[in-house]
Amino acid sequence: MRTLVVGAGATGGYFGGRLIQAGRDVTFLVRPGRAAALADRGLRIKGPGEETVLTPRTVTAGTIDGPYDLVLLAVKSYSLEPALADLAPAAGTRTVIVPLLNGMRHVEAMVGAFGPERAWGGVCMIHATVDADGDIVQMTGLHRMVFGPLEGAADDRLEAVTATLTGAGFDCRASAAIVHEMWEKWVLLATMGAATTLMRASVGAINAAPGGAAFGQALAAEAVAVATAAGWAPRAKALAMLESAISTTEPTTSSMYRDLIQGLPVEADAIVGDMVTEAARHGVAAPLLSAAYTGLSIYSATR
Repeated sequence: MRTLVVGAGATGGYFGGRLIQAGRDVTFLVRPGRAAALADRGLRIKGPGEETVLTPRTVTAGTIDGPYDLVLLAVKSYSLEPALADLAPAAGTRTVIVPLLNGMRHVEAMVGAFGPERAWGGVCMIHATVDADGDIVQMTGLHRMVFGPLEGAADDRLEAVTATLTGAGFDCRASAAIVHEMWEKWVLLATMGAATTLMRASVGAINAAPGGAAFGQALAAEAVAVATAAGWAPRAKALAMLESAISTTEPTTSSMYRDLIQGLPVEADAIVGDMVTEAARHGVAAPLLSAAYTGLSIYSATR
């Protein structure tokens, strides 16, 4: 399948790069500056004990060479609207678009732009960042992608999409319950993002402080209550992952925290703000999530 990866940051660069390594037909849609940097330095993925250097094929907005079979949408939520406009020429009648974004707001935008027949769901889990040289740094061995049609219905394109994405050096599977899995990830990200940005600290440091463990548990309970009220109660495996993440003594941080301490834009609205909106919609008390969103909004307005 011809695959277009929209964005070559920590997420798109990592998964797209691994697909190239596996011999897949991959092109990156990037901004001109990123295209120049990739042409000059290559796409470099620095993992635990290894470094991979690739020479990716890139296109920029306005130079997309016809429709693609598969699009991996890997941009930050605040870049979603221009990304959807830029990738439009890549979307043929049979194209599948899999989002690797945080939160849930992008689903409505994708369906509105391309219809439910082309907009699928997607979840990725990876601890990665982009360093000062523009290289992808994989910080742990976690690298997982899950995808599937939003309604979980049978789709004759699923076999080909699955064959393209699996066997590429990262954990990957199709899901008939992708929306539920997206909500479960959202609960985890909202909890971790709100905790680390509100306290300006790693989870381990929070748990080592007086009242820190109780704070983390209360914050997680708020996010779980919101998802439950919305009809997407996290299942046992997701709850266990959430408990492990929020109770760790390791210096674990969220990507939103790492962006914040670098003075970069943050996905406050999509990850925390929308969760607060859902809480209000369903009459769920969420004072800690609300406090975190207020703090993030102040940061965004003054950075």
